[in-house]
Amino acid sequence: MVYKIIDPFIQTLIRLKVTPNAITTVGLLINLAAAVVLIIGAEKGARGDHSYVGYAGLIILFAGLFDMIDGQLARKGNMASKFGALYDSVLDRYSEMIMFLGICYYLVSHHYFLSSLFAFIAMIGSVMVSYTRARAEGLGVNASVGLMQRPERIVLIGMSAIACGLFSKWVGADVKITVEWLPFPLFETITLFTFPLAVLAVLANLTALRRLFHSRKLLMETERKG
Repeated sequence: MVYKIIDPFIQTLIRLKVTPNAITTVGLLINLAAAVVLIIGAEKGARGDHSYVGYAGLIILFAGLFDMIDGQLARKGNMASKFGALYDSVLDRYSEMIMFLGICYYLVSHHYFLSSLFAFIAMIGSVMVSYTRARAEGLGVNASVGLMQRPERIVLIGMSAIACGLFSKWVGADVKITVEWLPFPLFETITLFTFPLAVLAVLANLTALRRLFHSRKLLMETERKG
């Protein structure tokens, strides 16, 4: 459905002779803009001001569109190349790391230390999901299994950030639910953003491990066959 919607845009890019690598580069710059918004929010926004998180979420989802467009442009415009595939993979990693660094900076600056830890773990998991697949393919096996591949990660982060920003604006920035036996709030407005990050941290690393053991099984079968 999404590809049908963006197809006219793809055809326009083909007519204008825009290259997939150019689109990939634009996607990186947009993710950089999302990180800058979060850094500004860390430096100039109050702890309860989650509008920067919401704006960053919109930018992250917008950048995700370019991640779809470059691949479609390469295929439909007959511009696919090995270097283009490498360039796309490398810049995707840079884009994701820049995004996570912006998130971590924001959370640390506003003293959401536990949440920032989960953000760092999510960043590690995201890298390892991509690395295990790339390394397995380098050894001749397909490791495209598991949840939390790049599109899922981008949608989860973007949508949760937008939800946090909207909740902060329309319901309240200082909503907080506490229980006596917990050393931290059971729920506060930022939880709409940080809880999905914690889920991502767990699922991304589980996906990396699943790919590792899936690859082990395939490689052992290959070795047995000689």
